[in-house]
Amino acid sequence: MGRDGSHDWRRTCGLYRITLTPRHLIDTSYFVNPIFTFLALNRGIVPSQNAKHYRTIWISDVHLGTRGCQADYLLDFLKTNESQTLYLVGDILDGWHLKKGWYWPQTHNDVVQKILRKGRKGTRVIFIPGNHDESVRQFIGLEFGEIEVREDAIHTMANGRRLWVTHGDMFDGVMQHARWLAYVGDGAYSLILYLNRWFNAIRTKLGLPYWSLSQYLKHQVKNAVNFISAFEHVMTEEAKRRDCDGVVCGHIHKAEIREINGILYCNDGDWVESLTALTEDFDGNLEIVHWNRRVEAPLNLLSLHEELAKASS
Repeated sequence: MGRDGSHDWRRTCGLYRITLTPRHLIDTSYFVNPIFTFLALNRGIVPSQNAKHYRTIWISDVHLGTRGCQADYLLDFLKTNESQTLYLVGDILDGWHLKKGWYWPQTHNDVVQKILRKGRKGTRVIFIPGNHDESVRQFIGLEFGEIEVREDAIHTMANGRRLWVTHGDMFDGVMQHARWLAYVGDGAYSLILYLNRWFNAIRTKLGLPYWSLSQYLKHQVKNAVNFISAFEHVMTEEAKRRDCDGVVCGHIHKAEIREINGILYCNDGDWVESLTALTEDFDGNLEIVHWNRRVEAPLNLLSLHEELAKASS
C-alpha cells in the first residue's frame, strides 16, 4: 500500500512492469494528491461461519467510491464464500462519482484487498468492466495482481452449458445513444440510494431486516419495468447469436434467473440495493444469493438534510 493509501495493482508483461492505483484506473487528470476518507462507523458484522465453496461466483455493480455502496455486506460475503472462479461483471469501481469527488473509506479499500488476496490464493478472478469503470477497458487483455481484465467471457458450466458473461451496458440504448440522459438519471438515482440508506438504518434500529426501498420504487414505475423486460430480451437474443446457452450480466441492478425463448438469462444484481450474487455449485446449479446477514449497531451519521445536499450537488 502506498503512502497515499492507495493499493498497487501490478503485472509483469515481458520486460514491462505496470503499476496502477485506483486513481489511475479512473483518470489521473482528476486527482493530484487524493486523500482517502475513512469513516468511523460503529458497525458490527455477524461472525462468519465456515466458508461455503462454489464452483463460480458472479458479482457486479458494487460501485466502490460511492456512499451508496454496501461494502460491509460485500466484505462479509467475500469472507464467507469461496469459489474456483470469481467474475467481477462491471461497475466494481464508480468512475463517474470519483471524478466528481474522491470518496474511498476503509471498507472500500478492504473489499479491493480481499479480492486481490483471493487471486493470490488461487481463485481465478476475471474483471469485465462496465460503464461506470469503463476507464479499465483500456487494459483489456492484461492482468493486474492476478486479476484478468476481459471485454467479456464465455463460461462453461459444470454441466457443459455455455454462458456469455458481459456487463450489459453496450446493449443499453440510453447508454449508447443518449449518454447525457444516463448521467442525469444517475444523479436522481443517487438521491434514491441515500433515502434507501436512511430507511434501512431506521429498520435496523427497529430490529427489522434489510429491505430495498429503492428497488421497490423502481419496479413501481412502468417505464422502468418495460426497460428491464426489453433489456432481458436483447441480452438473450445476443447470447443466442453468439451460440451460447445463456447470458450472465449486471447493469440494471435486478437479480434474476429465468429462461427466455430457450435461452437462460441471469443477472447477478448489485451491492447498492439488492445485495446479491449469482453462484454455480459443482453440479452446475445456479442460484441467486441474497446477503442480508449483517447486523449494525446504531449509526452516527450525518443528518438527512446534509446527505441529500451532498447527493444533489
